[in-house]
Amino acid sequence: MSEPIVTFDEEAVRDELKELVRRTVEDTLNALLEEEADDLVKADRYERTADREAYRAGHYERGLTTTSGQVTLKMPKLKGMRFATAIIERYKRREASVEEAMIEMYLAGVSTRRIEDVSEILWGSSVSAATVSNLNDRAFEAVEEWRSRPLTCGYPYVFVDSIYLKRSWGGSFENVAVMVAIGVNDDGYREVIGAAEGFTESAECWREFLSWLKSRGLRGVRMFTGDKAAAMTGAIAEVFPDAAYQRCTVHFYRNVLSKVPKSRRSQVAAMLKAIHAQESFDASMGKAAAVAEGLDGMRLGEAARCVREGYAETLTYTRFPAAHWRRIRTNNAIERLNREIRRRTRVVGTFPDGKSALMLVTARLKYVADSEWGSRRYLDVSLLDE
Repeated sequence: MSEPIVTFDEEAVRDELKELVRRTVEDTLNALLEEEADDLVKADRYERTADREAYRAGHYERGLTTTSGQVTLKMPKLKGMRFATAIIERYKRREASVEEAMIEMYLAGVSTRRIEDVSEILWGSSVSAATVSNLNDRAFEAVEEWRSRPLTCGYPYVFVDSIYLKRSWGGSFENVAVMVAIGVNDDGYREVIGAAEGFTESAECWREFLSWLKSRGLRGVRMFTGDKAAAMTGAIAEVFPDAAYQRCTVHFYRNVLSKVPKSRRSQVAAMLKAIHAQESFDASMGKAAAVAEGLDGMRLGEAARCVREGYAETLTYTRFPAAHWRRIRTNNAIERLNREIRRRTRVVGTFPDGKSALMLVTARLKYVADSEWGSRRYLDVSLLDE
């Protein structure tokens, strides 16, 4: 006798599991709201106590879109006290991925109709074209307001760099540069102080970017740290003539090592790092000269030439407090942000235009700046006055 064939409707099972998850989220949130109401009135429902501060007055319903679908919340009403829930706000912050994902799809050029379809598949509730439009208008407005905010304090150290993304243009693809600036403020905390689109890292683009920062209030800059680019250094000297320029030591190493055979790069990298391991400007100068001679002896003339031509501008940091040296001689602070941006934008691929690229990059910068990254003191700036 043959075994019975077991069949099941896979789609129906998936829908049932999805509904189970949605109901669980709904029940959990409503239970938390009830507990929060009890804590506020300092009594359980119908309980009489001397500590009671308010009374229950029923519920009203409120919809909430979550990653598990649309849920109905039963919001407690109170007599004698306004019910202000912290639970839903915390949950909404966690669920901000819903709005964030829709905004990213829009910025990446996904059609409004397609976003409606995707939202139905992923979150169990479709969003209207008007909702998508309003979301992105709101996002653009908030991001642009933050990007263009006045700079109200001094920034003794500023780090500048560019990140390149792809955009479509007339049926072809081209690079678009988003220039980014991070400042260490008078209290020693890092801030993202600027992000702007530039087709290339030309002198004109850098001049416009730095002038825009200055027009928003950038002042008190003692040193800029960035990669070696004549266009950038020339613009810094023109717009901020009193500020020094520090060439990022990591970029300097990469430039020299590009002239060295792979089999010898580890040895040469150790020689280069020794230049910046010295305890004074004079000692570093002497070490750099010795390294260049050593490279000549190793028959690495091109690498030796790079060292001789570039090491001086990598030692500007020695004019400042020694406690700051490790953090101000490289662009590592901004490179980490750039890696996060690349990770986030890699899934987008090619942007429909430069504005979309700028908005998504700026939105990500704002997110990172609002996190622990911006709340930790980076440098003791008071040492500059000693």
